[in-house]
Amino acid sequence: MTFSIDRVRADFPVLTREVHGQPLVYLDSAASAQKPNAVIDAEAEFYRHGYAAVHRGIHTLSAEATARMEQVRQQASAFLHARSAEEMVFVRGTTEGINLVANSWGTRNVGKGDNIIISQMEHHANIVPWQMLCTRTGAELRVIPLNPDGTLQHDKVPGLFDSNTRLLAITQVSNVLGTENPVKALAALAHQHGAKVLVDGAQAVMHHAVDVQDLDCDFYVFSAHKLYGPTGIGVLYVKEAILQDMPPWEGGGSMIATVSLTEGTTWAKAPWRFEAGTPNTGGIIALGAALDYIASLGLDQIAEYEQTLMHYALAELATVPDLTLYGPEKRLGVVAFNLGKHHAYDVGSFLDNYGIAVRTGHHCAMPLMAFYQVPAMCRASLAMYNTTEEVDRLVAGLKRIHRLLG
Repeated sequence: MTFSIDRVRADFPVLTREVHGQPLVYLDSAASAQKPNAVIDAEAEFYRHGYAAVHRGIHTLSAEATARMEQVRQQASAFLHARSAEEMVFVRGTTEGINLVANSWGTRNVGKGDNIIISQMEHHANIVPWQMLCTRTGAELRVIPLNPDGTLQHDKVPGLFDSNTRLLAITQVSNVLGTENPVKALAALAHQHGAKVLVDGAQAVMHHAVDVQDLDCDFYVFSAHKLYGPTGIGVLYVKEAILQDMPPWEGGGSMIATVSLTEGTTWAKAPWRFEAGTPNTGGIIALGAALDYIASLGLDQIAEYEQTLMHYALAELATVPDLTLYGPEKRLGVVAFNLGKHHAYDVGSFLDNYGIAVRTGHHCAMPLMAFYQVPAMCRASLAMYNTTEEVDRLVAGLKRIHRLLG
């Protein structure tokens, strides 16, 4: 199937609006992607015609809603090429998924004298939960250092592992640099030392296919809202043998088998024992619509289009005077930059006046900002609905700011 950028853009209503009298150029999809009509309509249709509380309801609407929710679990399993839908836990997003692992698996399996390995490029969501776990347990947090181009110092990685390493928690794609890490090779190394592997896939799943069995990771997590789906829903994959051995993190309805005031509580089978309370059923159904939409376009076609667009963007951005680019030449999805000595906030504000939406700040990656010795960066995200014309407007805007500010 041929990828049609005009067809794709027509599916996203927000792309027709103007900002400050200019057609919107939305280059902030790494923070949160826009939603196609198919996703918006699926969630609205559920609330209009099919809403009911899921699980245990004997009436038709409840049974239908439960079936639709569990169908999306099957879709998520197929999307990640997992062995079973029962390896999929619905969470609020990547952050909650990582915290679930830290508080459930981590509390049981990490203790004093153990260590956890992360990298210097991680999002705060893949740093802070492990810091908190180490504080509680007396474990050590070890960090894989970076090269100036934003890639891992691979020669330093083996020396960080030892017999007390319990977990490697690594991003598949950096949310700031676009660096894609060799998670399959890293997982193999970690397993040689008896360590488990968690992959933060929040910035990867929208750019190319992911096969968790091929990666051989133990945990994989992503958020729907970066995959053209709704906010407030995500998926945590856990290998079934590990998941069934994990204790629940949150207590409440839907995650129990029995509750007795005198004899205590027994838990439901995983994954349901990790889904306490009323789920975001509308969001789950909209996630299913997003997965269907991505499948209709084809991840291979999306990847090919985005790679061509990224190649074009890097070539054009190289023509902007005093522009510093951060990250490797080969990257996925994002371009981080600063313009001369001007603060990223000022540059982003000027671009907004031209109708161009980019992200500015530390991007929830303050250790990475410290590595590059800058307080902030601008970040332009390239998604499947962006065009070369929008790249041209970004480049023209940066050149105009350079002329104005010097």
